[in-house]
Amino acid sequence: MTAEYFQHSSPALVTHACCVIALIVATAAAASAAAPTASPAPAILVAAAGDIACDPKPHLGEKFESLLGGCQASKTAQLVATVHPQALFVLGDAQYESGELDAFKQVYDRTWGRYKAITHPTPGNHEYYRSAEADGYFAYFGASAGPRPGGYYSFNLGDWHIISLNANCNFVGGCGAGSPEETWLRSDLRQDHSACTLAFWHQPRFSSGTHGSDPQYGAFWDDLYAAHADVILGGHDHDYERFAPQTPSAHADRAHGITEFVVGTGGRSHSIFLKRQANSEARAAGTFGVLVLRFYAHSFDWHFIPIAGYAFSDRGSRECHSR
Repeated sequence: MTAEYFQHSSPALVTHACCVIALIVATAAAASAAAPTASPAPAILVAAAGDIACDPKPHLGEKFESLLGGCQASKTAQLVATVHPQALFVLGDAQYESGELDAFKQVYDRTWGRYKAITHPTPGNHEYYRSAEADGYFAYFGASAGPRPGGYYSFNLGDWHIISLNANCNFVGGCGAGSPEETWLRSDLRQDHSACTLAFWHQPRFSSGTHGSDPQYGAFWDDLYAAHADVILGGHDHDYERFAPQTPSAHADRAHGITEFVVGTGGRSHSIFLKRQANSEARAAGTFGVLVLRFYAHSFDWHFIPIAGYAFSDRGSRECHSR
């Protein structure tokens, strides 16, 4: 309708036309408001820790455990219950001293075992103390432990690609460049195109703790860094530590570096820090607890939560590198 139309029309007709136009505009606005908008996918909640359950039998380390506040697996398991995770990453040394099946059944299963259906484990060095094939570990966790004998595997959680590696190099044919596991890792990373990537294994490449940094995992770091991975988790040292994003050669790299967490706080015992490593941003040697991660489509949050009676916590957020 043009202005000329309104000039030569009767007042009643003009009023009618205006009402029709108003109705059309209102209907269009209502339809626009009612149109569904895409809401972001809810976060995926993950809990993680390693170095968990004490040996039920008498052993040489009992006094050591007692002096260092140990055997708190039941309390860390209760903490996991309050978090309500959708997945649980067990970062090795789940059952001391030797990872035997009977010990798993007596201690680990009665504490952290309640989350077995959502658990994704990696073996620690103690799982190999009595068996060169980590028989107790593989028997207890079954298919969740990955294919034998290597025990390394990957899976996806939402927009995240998750990789569990076996860092017990002497028992899996090595961890260096060209080894069966490293070759598998490179292939796995090439085939996946997820926006975010996390890998975990027991013995950390970088650590300020008692065992210190271990360069034999350099090839893993090289592959993950080249593939723009975001997070690496480990245990082994019985403490909590978070590193700033860094390169495989420990140079700070906020744009492309990997954030590493050491979370050996599952309940077995405490340990001490010997020498602060480069890029270490947060540390606690005398605490038990779990690391809670929230995975989003292109980012993640972290929150280390201690068990009751401990005060240390650490939290933050970071964007993924988006491969």
